[in-house]
Amino acid sequence: MSEEPDRPGVYREPQQARSAATLTRVLRAAEEIASTSGLEEMTIAGVAKRAGVAVGTIYRRFEDKEQLIAALTERMLERREEYVTEQLRAAPPSLSGVMDAYALALLQSFADHSSLFPELLRTRGTRSLDRGARTITELHRLLLEAADPYTDQIRRSQPQQALDTTARAILGACFHNSVRPDAVTGEAARRQYADELSRMAIAYLLTPDQPRHDET
Repeated sequence: MSEEPDRPGVYREPQQARSAATLTRVLRAAEEIASTSGLEEMTIAGVAKRAGVAVGTIYRRFEDKEQLIAALTERMLERREEYVTEQLRAAPPSLSGVMDAYALALLQSFADHSSLFPELLRTRGTRSLDRGARTITELHRLLLEAADPYTDQIRRSQPQQALDTTARAILGACFHNSVRPDAVTGEAARRQYADELSRMAIAYLLTPDQPRHDET
């Protein structure tokens, strides 16, 4: 028997520009309330008031609060994918440029209501976790694609595997930072942390393989 949070979160997509603008206002209001008061305190009535729409307007789009939360999760994850894509496209054309842009983009994207993001994935059941996993996979793919033109600079014996390891390490570090109670905050601190992550990644990629102690 399936649990309620895992039921399909399908909602009606807007067909007109005006409806799309209204949906954007509703989701923005939901995000603002959830990020300051928590998901449990967020109500349809509260979101309607914050967005300046009638409660019925929300119910015409969403069956209940769970569908609204599912849409909010989708919105936040899509925004992260789009942001990282944009930053990688604008990165300097080099391996270090890609790593710098990737680390900073991830830190910046997770900093957007960082306390809400883990809560969305943690409390909404396996459906949200699956959607979050798809975003992690996409962010991983984006780095591999952006770094691919510079694989000839990598000195590891298996460049693609080394890039894969690097992507996982940076992703893990950035997500871990977002859920820590003492997370790196502020523009300057995030830039410094991103620079350190990028330097570690480059140092690894440019260092030839070393034999393990148990293999010598």
